Amino acid sequence: MELLTDAATLTTTEPNLRASSHHIALRPGTDLTGYVDALNAALQPTGLFARVDTAGTKSDVIVLLVSLCSLLTLMLVVVAGLGVLNTVLLDTRERVRDLGVHKALGMTPRQTIAMVLASVALVGLVGGAIGVPAGVALHAAVLPAMGHNAGINLPASAVAVYHPAELALLGLGGLVIAMIGALLPARRAARARTATALRTE
Repeated sequence: MELLTDAATLTTTEPNLRASSHHIALRPGTDLTGYVDALNAALQPTGLFARVDTAGTKSDVIVLLVSLCSLLTLMLVVVAGLGVLNTVLLDTRERVRDLGVHKALGMTPRQTIAMVLASVALVGLVGGAIGVPAGVALHAAVLPAMGHNAGINLPASAVAVYHPAELALLGLGGLVIAMIGALLPARRAARARTATALRTE
């Protein structure tokens, strides 16, 4: 088990020879090489030494978890987009005669695309409005449970990581997914010939 704490909480600045390591974060603009050289000169009588953390601040486990979550998120977005594509494709096939009538009355290809996209806009907004609160609630329930199983009690600051502006953007993600998924069937409907569409039963 590890205890991570700020240096200001320590009652003494005496070096602890039993401690495995101390992590120091420098302010932006600090000369890293000069700081390490000066610190090593000061630590030489104690037998301690300082070195630059070339591995970075993120552990391999954290990088793996972030990569896995990113891959799963991408897969969910792709599956959602394919679901919208399938639904809109079937819908436009069923309404092909209606689209032919609209085209015969003067609807342009751009208006056809706009009509098909507008038919999924409300569904995308509702999906985002429902999905974001559900996802936040699931995140708040699962993350502490995962930490507890790993022997870590996560503070509230580790769970409440989303700001209202970010949640609003995530909510609009449902609309974006719906629009992207419906774009291909919309363009196909716009390219359909009027005479062919009118003959379709």
